[in-house]
Amino acid sequence: MLEKDAQNIIKNSKSLGWVLEPDAKALMKSQGFDIPYNVLTNSFDKADQFMKDASCPVVAKAVSKKILHKTEYRAVVTGLSSSHQLKKEMARLQKLDGCENILVEHMVQGIELIVGAKNDFQFGPVIVFGIGGTSVEIYNDTAIRMAPLVEHDVLSMVQSLKAKAILSGYRGKPGVNLKALTHLLVDFSLLIMDLQEDLASMDLNPVICTKDKCFIADARIILKRS
Repeated sequence: MLEKDAQNIIKNSKSLGWVLEPDAKALMKSQGFDIPYNVLTNSFDKADQFMKDASCPVVAKAVSKKILHKTEYRAVVTGLSSSHQLKKEMARLQKLDGCENILVEHMVQGIELIVGAKNDFQFGPVIVFGIGGTSVEIYNDTAIRMAPLVEHDVLSMVQSLKAKAILSGYRGKPGVNLKALTHLLVDFSLLIMDLQEDLASMDLNPVICTKDKCFIADARIILKRS
């Protein structure tokens, strides 16, 4: 069942037709999913302090009601590790159309996966899982199952991928925490079932998995038209 905060996020986003990334991540966090540590601000000083407190580079993203696909507008900057870089990129992002805030978050390193869902008019909620990141359309390595999922479904989806060896560890590189990945996919499918009255589609890309956890690094939620 949806937490009250999640219900309010969906309700308040209906007029826009989709959920802004900070709200989408707040929704996912309220449902128990792991997201990178972040701060939402327009203040360089606040963002700079957040970066200095981090033990890793950060990502900066423009938050705008006019920008749904951020990569098309260069609205995402990764690998920021100096105050000079951060200040320069924040100034650029703040000039983008409709930019209201900057989302600055820890840059998690790991295997990039995609987890998505579509509310099909004939079959209902359908779950997509596969190799993610910016190359998802090039590799086109995904598996599809109807929601809700159980553990066996997740294992079957993993085994059906052409790049399944990457998930278990390849050439000395660590694989993913399969238990955490299974937990994420099963819970995600249950969330989609709870949202099906309002949801058109949802894309979590990338979901970054390490040997310990799976983090939702980006989330896009498209709502049904009224």
